[in-house]
Amino acid sequence: MTENTDVVVIGGGYAGVMAANRLTQREDVTVTLINPRPTFVARLRLHQLVGGSHDAVVDYGEVLAEGIRLVVDTVTRIDAAERSVTLAKGGMVGYDYLVYAVGSGSADRCVPGAAEFAYPIATLEAAQQLRSVVDAAPATAAMTVVGAGPTGIETVAELAELGRRVTLVCGGVLGPYLHPRARRVASKRLATLGVTVLDGPDAKVTAVTRDAVQLGDGRTLPSRVTIWTAGFGVPDLAARSGLSTDAVGRLLTDETLTAVDDVRIIAAGDSAAPSDLPFRMSAYAAGCLGAHAADTVLDRIAGKRPAPIKLSFPAMCISLGRRAGIYQLAHLDDTAMRLFLGGRPGAKLKELSCTYSVKHLANEARKPGSHTWLKNDKRQQLLRAKRGQALATPERSA
Repeated sequence: MTENTDVVVIGGGYAGVMAANRLTQREDVTVTLINPRPTFVARLRLHQLVGGSHDAVVDYGEVLAEGIRLVVDTVTRIDAAERSVTLAKGGMVGYDYLVYAVGSGSADRCVPGAAEFAYPIATLEAAQQLRSVVDAAPATAAMTVVGAGPTGIETVAELAELGRRVTLVCGGVLGPYLHPRARRVASKRLATLGVTVLDGPDAKVTAVTRDAVQLGDGRTLPSRVTIWTAGFGVPDLAARSGLSTDAVGRLLTDETLTAVDDVRIIAAGDSAAPSDLPFRMSAYAAGCLGAHAADTVLDRIAGKRPAPIKLSFPAMCISLGRRAGIYQLAHLDDTAMRLFLGGRPGAKLKELSCTYSVKHLANEARKPGSHTWLKNDKRQQLLRAKRGQALATPERSA
């Protein structure tokens, strides 16, 4: 009689759902998904939630394979020695293998006053609260978005399309990832929407008050609503559980996504740091890493040697409101090409990427093992260049 293998997946985002679905390829594997919310959060649409064009949630029945046990709770501790996790509501869940996919959230807002007076947007609850704050603010109220990455750009464009008077404080350049040609297109679009863009080395927030934002060059901007999109952080569950992490708190793994401390723990998504050189945080990467994490677990169950992760980033998509966007194509090393699509074509490709980020999960639920992605060997070269030595991935016994 075949022995059953229990796999617990912590986190029901893009990485966790993909991993859980893919693990159902084997009938002798029981999958438990633990997530603090009863619905899937489409994080790519949180800026739309703030703007009122999408609710950013999907029923798990649409994206989760039948037979997966969903536990709505929060894991407070991982006991690697006992192979169990402790739940906030009480009780423990044992596992043979654990997939660590806790995702990411807002970074610590260390600027004076930011934690008290600036609103984050990186989680469903934060975006819902911000939606209420925006709706309650007078139509003429000055608003400030801090941070000029994709989230900041998308959020400021959504608000501007609503007719809001909004300023984007970049803290550097607008859209650092974008090619300069695409950056100019984004800047022109924001100007058309009436957004005031403050960029350059002096456009850094030094303090936030209830009604204003102070900049490094001494300027004070009136701001009835200040939105903080600068940076992301990860939950401290791994560190609290005594597992090795990088400086940010991501779980340290080898190139197969196996934790350096324990062969039974595999990480995926924003909370994974393979070889202390994590991939760019994105829903696309999360889904691919979730699939690879599941493959690593399945290989170990089958007694096979897991393969190292190979992942190529084909593009970055940024919406500029509901009628324009930027689809920035990328080289294999995840740097921007000169080639991009803007305007309505860019908006349509952005919408497709949001739609398919969820559809890929649903497809994997119906046909586990079907998800594929672009792969390349550039990462090995990058690791050698970063570390000055050939990458070694020693196999450890279970």
